[in-house]
Amino acid sequence: MKFNVALAQISPALGDLGKNLELYKKTIADAREKGAHLVVFPELSLTGYFLKDMVPDMAQRLDSEVMKELCHLSKGISIVVGFVEESRDFQFFNSTAYLEDGRVAHVHRKVYLPTYGMFDEQRYFATGDKVRAFTTKFGRMGMLICEDAWHLTCGCVLCLDEVEHVIVISSSPGRGIAAKQKLATAETWERLNWSYAKFFGVYVIYANRAGFEDGVNFWGGSEIIAPGGDVVVRCPYHKEDLVVALVNSDLIRHERIASPMLRDERIDVTLDELKRIKAARLSEAR
Repeated sequence: MKFNVALAQISPALGDLGKNLELYKKTIADAREKGAHLVVFPELSLTGYFLKDMVPDMAQRLDSEVMKELCHLSKGISIVVGFVEESRDFQFFNSTAYLEDGRVAHVHRKVYLPTYGMFDEQRYFATGDKVRAFTTKFGRMGMLICEDAWHLTCGCVLCLDEVEHVIVISSSPGRGIAAKQKLATAETWERLNWSYAKFFGVYVIYANRAGFEDGVNFWGGSEIIAPGGDVVVRCPYHKEDLVVALVNSDLIRHERIASPMLRDERIDVTLDELKRIKAARLSEAR
C-alpha cells in the first residue's frame, strides 16, 4: 500500500485553544490540497506545551465539540492530534488521538512523563498505562509521545504487536550541542528514529513542533524514516513547515525478509527474564 503523509511542523500558541484549532483547520486544508491521506500534528499542539495550571482549562473529552469538529474533518484525511485529554473521572492526560473517517480510532496516553531538567509533567498529568498497536486503513499503526520513544521497551512492545508504522509526536526543546554545532537533541532523535526503523523494519513518522514558548526553542526537524533507515523526508530545523511524502508499505516486507529480527524475537525468553528481574527487585525491597 502507498499513501501520502503530511508532517505538520507547526508553532502553536500557548493556552489559546481557539487560535490553535484554526491553525489545525488551515493546516488540514493545506495537507488535503497537497494530496495527503494522513496528517500528523506534534505533541500538545492543540494547546501549547508549558501549560502548567492551565491544563484543566485546555482539556478535552473525546466527545467535546472541539474533538467532534476534528473528527468531522477526518472524513477523507486521517488526523493525528496532540491534546490534553480529560477522562470521565476528571484525570488529565497528555494524549494523542488517531482520527479516521469521522471517528476516534485510537487514543494513546503518554506513559513516561519527564520530571528532569525543565520538565515537570507528572505534576500536571496522570500517567498512561497502555502501549497498543491498532488497525487503520493504511495498515497497523502505533503511537508514542516524546519521552515514550526514549524508553525502547515502548517501541519493542509496539513492534511485537505487529505494528508497521510507528508514529511519534513530540514537543522537543533544543538542548545541548553535538558534533559540528548540531543540537544534541536533534542528533539523538535522528539516531533513535533510525534505530527503530532499522532494527524493527518499520516506518517511523516523527512530528516535532517549532517556535518558541516561555523562552524555550523547539527545534522542528520532523522526519519520516523508511524501514532500513533511509530518510524519506526531513523538515528544516527551527521553523514551521508542512511537508508531504510518500510512504510505501511494500518496503516493510522487503526489509523484514532481508533482516528478520522480529521473526526471530524470543518473546518467551524476554517474558521469563523480566519476571525474574521483577521478582528479584520485589525481594530486595522487602
